[in-house]
Amino acid sequence: MPAARESLLDAAYTALARRPWSAVRMVDVAASAGVSRQTLYNEFGSKDGLARALVRREADGYLAGVERALAGPAGARDRLTATAEWTATAARDNVLVRAMLTGCWTEWLPSPPLTPVPSATAVPAQRRADGPLPAPRDFVRIVRDRAVAVLAGSGVEPAGTAELLRSCELVVRLALSCVAAPPGEGGLAELVRAVLPRHLA
Repeated sequence: MPAARESLLDAAYTALARRPWSAVRMVDVAASAGVSRQTLYNEFGSKDGLARALVRREADGYLAGVERALAGPAGARDRLTATAEWTATAARDNVLVRAMLTGCWTEWLPSPPLTPVPSATAVPAQRRADGPLPAPRDFVRIVRDRAVAVLAGSGVEPAGTAELLRSCELVVRLALSCVAAPPGEGGLAELVRAVLPRHLA
């Protein structure tokens, strides 16, 4: 029942915006989503299961945004700039994405384990949510590797694979630094232009 699952995750995210995760009650999440509490438990198993599913959904949403940024018709520099800007925006606007990318989980947030948890659920989406959550370094690697794959396949002629890897990783790390200390005049795009080699135009 994907529609109910999404409604429950939306309700949980909305509740988290209003109060700490420890104060979010399952009965309130179910009522807000317009489903029974039993449906909530059938989907997620427990409040911890709901937390893991919520964090997984936000991680998937962030990575889908990376894919959109990299799919643009512009050149390599513009694609990497769009990816960096999406990373900074997503982390600024979504507390769970910020926690995942920085590793800074506050007491306000659920803190799901980075290792898989035993899962006996029959719900495929929950089995996936019960799997390991990427650590910040994993997100850097995932985004870097995806950028390299897209740029290498789009006709960009880098001086070498190692340089393209370094450039893509540098852009991702630059974006993450802008989460902690937002850039000044000129913004993130100017910073990306300053650090990328000329041939990545």
